[in-house]
Parts: sequence; structure tokens; C-alpha cells
Amino acid sequence: MTLDNMDKALINLLSIDGRMPTGEIANRLDVTNPTVRTRMRALISSGVLKIAGLVDLFKIENLTIALVAMNIEKHQQLDQKLQQISDLNLVHWAAIVTGRYDILAEVISSNGMTGLYRFLTVEIPKVGGILSSESFMIMKAKRKWVLLPERLRDWRNDAGRSAKGNKK
Repeated sequence: MTLDNMDKALINLLSIDGRMPTGEIANRLDVTNPTVRTRMRALISSGVLKIAGLVDLFKIENLTIALVAMNIEKHQQLDQKLQQISDLNLVHWAAIVTGRYDILAEVISSNGMTGLYRFLTVEIPKVGGILSSESFMIMKAKRKWVLLPERLRDWRNDAGRSAKGNKK
């Protein structure tokens, strides 16, 4: 999708405040409210824009975040391996990269080092075709606002069950 200046301005405003009312956006962009809603619907349906709550993963206890760099056996399988790796349970995102490695993945574990160890020793070998990997624990980061990874969203259910269990 090609973005025009109004789309870019709309995305910019929503990047500052994803909860900004459409009326305020319309005023700032000097357009009508229906224009803003139509543009937002088009951007969302095209997959260019997603409006969601972001979290600072470093302010949530018990999350371990690492970058895992991998080299694969056959470069003809880059797209296939990227898909397989991105489908793994702890992978937040994965990308084909230039440089020393073929694929880089951000891994987020709610089980600390145990979860990361399992990912490296059980999950990656299941993919097959990975020659080597190197992991980099992220100890601290700034401006690391992300969507709570879908695969970690069940952590609230675990917390809810334990909270209910504590009340008994």
C-alpha cells in the first residue's frame, strides 16, 4: 500500500497517542471525522496499521528476553526456516538479516533461563537445518515498547489462577 501524506500524518498522531479521539485527529489534520475513520479502517484492513496497547517488557517481572542469531544449512530454505522459527512458541519476531547470521529472532520467555534453555536445546533442533545459533540476553533496554506477544498472553490466566488460589 502506498501511503500519502495524510496517511502518514494519521499514523504519526496515532503513534504519539493510540487513544486519540478521531475528532481531535480530524481537527489536527484539518479533515472531517468520517475521513479519519475511513482512512483508519483502510490502514487497519490493509495490515499497515494496528492499534493496540504496548508494554515495556522490562517492567514486567519474570520475563527473559534474548536475541537468537542462527545460521541455516541451505540458503534456498531461508523463507521456509524463517516461517518455522517465527511459528515457535517463544518467538516474538524473526527476520532474515544480512551479515554473519542468516536469521535473527527475539525470544521472550516467562519461564526465565529455563524457558530460554528449552528453546535453544529442544525447540530450535525440532526446526532442523540450523547449523548454529548464538544467543544474546537483553539485560536492559530503553524505548522497548512492544505488543505483548500473543504466545505470552496466557500468563494473565496463570496469574489469575494463582491469585484465586491465594484467596482460598
